[in-house]
Amino acid sequence: MIGAGAGGMTAASVAAAEGLSTLILEKAARVGGTTAVSGGMVWIPANPKMLAAGLADTIDDARRYLAHVVPPGFHHELREAFLARANEALAYLEARTAVVLKPVPFYPDYYPDAPGATPGGRVMEPVAFDARELEPHFGLLRPPLPEFTMLGGMMVDRADIPHFRRVLRSAASALRVARVVARHARDRLSFDRGAHLVLGNALAARLLKSVLALGVELRTSTRVAALVLDGGCVAGVTLADGSLIPARRGVVLAAGGFSGDPGFRARYLPPGTGPSSAACPDDSGDGLRLGLAAGGRIVEENTHNAYWTPVSRFTRGDGTPAVFPHTVTDRGKPGVIAVDGSGRRFTNEAVSYHEFVKAMFRARAIPAFLVCDRTAMWKYGLGAIKPFALSHGAHAASGYLRRAASIRALGETLGIDPAALEATVLRYNEDARAGVDREFAKGADAYGKYVGDPEHAPNPCVAPLARSPFYAVVLHPGDLGTTAGLRTNANAQVLDGAGEPIAGLYACGNDMSSIMNGAYPGPGTTLGPALTFGYIAGRHLASGA
Repeated sequence: MIGAGAGGMTAASVAAAEGLSTLILEKAARVGGTTAVSGGMVWIPANPKMLAAGLADTIDDARRYLAHVVPPGFHHELREAFLARANEALAYLEARTAVVLKPVPFYPDYYPDAPGATPGGRVMEPVAFDARELEPHFGLLRPPLPEFTMLGGMMVDRADIPHFRRVLRSAASALRVARVVARHARDRLSFDRGAHLVLGNALAARLLKSVLALGVELRTSTRVAALVLDGGCVAGVTLADGSLIPARRGVVLAAGGFSGDPGFRARYLPPGTGPSSAACPDDSGDGLRLGLAAGGRIVEENTHNAYWTPVSRFTRGDGTPAVFPHTVTDRGKPGVIAVDGSGRRFTNEAVSYHEFVKAMFRARAIPAFLVCDRTAMWKYGLGAIKPFALSHGAHAASGYLRRAASIRALGETLGIDPAALEATVLRYNEDARAGVDREFAKGADAYGKYVGDPEHAPNPCVAPLARSPFYAVVLHPGDLGTTAGLRTNANAQVLDGAGEPIAGLYACGNDMSSIMNGAYPGPGTTLGPALTFGYIAGRHLASGA
């Protein structure tokens, strides 16, 4: 297996569970890839856990939903394989590995009004994981983004977030937060960060535990230079140091796509995208280059070649450049709006991050500006600035955060028409006082309600921008990963130019072309297929077919 993200570690776990001698080669020093820094959501329609919880769904409903939100074109066979085998993969992983998922009862599909959509349950999340179970291998796991942790590496479970917001208003919430902080303090006596892992870090940790328990050999800081071909069959790999590793059954490409490769980005992503990616920087197209050299082909027909997210750029305290993915933490909250270079809103800020960037491209809102008032900043934060921050001095001094005493002054600071920005905010505020958004219907659908603030009424996504000072960060198109990968069949085998399988070569994760033709139907529609086709690849390898 080349790559130790969700797809690669799943394929390795399954192959090992089926009795194969299995090796993972990871070029980074730590495992987990983009999965480890992600939200960790896994989209599996009609899964038995959601049905047991009384959440209705069928495979036919999911098929109908995908027919409405996925553009027509390639990969119909792969979507059908996913629908047919995702629950099989889930059952296998939970029976044979440390992977344990639970349904999220309210987390709507990204197009909640489309036929076949569900308000929750298709989305599953990893059960929290105690990293003590990895000792002494905890240090092998890529840590989460520091912007999504607190108090020196403390991850916060989604269920705990409302209690942190109510910590000064509720004795029960204060007690719960105290327990969370005490647990973290105990962890820091032994580790350099919290050991209570949630979201994508928990999923990556569970997969790491699985490969270790199943006897998979894991080599980090190991770069693959080439595939070894024998009569058209992939028979092993050559490492960068010149050594040869034979493969009796085959090789799985799971190196994470091409987010970190400037050449691939220039070829496959639209002008204006730039270099900004929230994906793992080691995802630099290695698997795609290996597959191409073996005779594979990259799918050119996807409607979008990336899973989009708006990002803001900043510099961390240690001097390293970073990007913040504006997924669900701020855009959809009350008291936050996005404007283009003319100072006007251009979309519903509470749409999915993929749709938001599509709107940026349509409106030519590159860059865009995310604007909020003092109240929203305190409660929800803005980009890399966390909620309840007592000082914004460092981010203001660096230029990341722009602030001003009035909306007009903020417009001047941003270099956009102050009068236009002021008119936009006045018009928005008039609606917001009534709890509506007549221009873009922010907060009108189920997904908007999910990303808003459920404690804010009457509209969880809408509030006036009223309290000075006012703040803004600059948004650029970015990505969470890439969708233009190698063409494969339903067994995850890489296909050559004639559409025939290349013997001994598989791809999964973002090295495999998106089964959604570049669409992003819901949370976890990257990891759901990654786990499923990692499972399929592992089983097919073991079958010797």
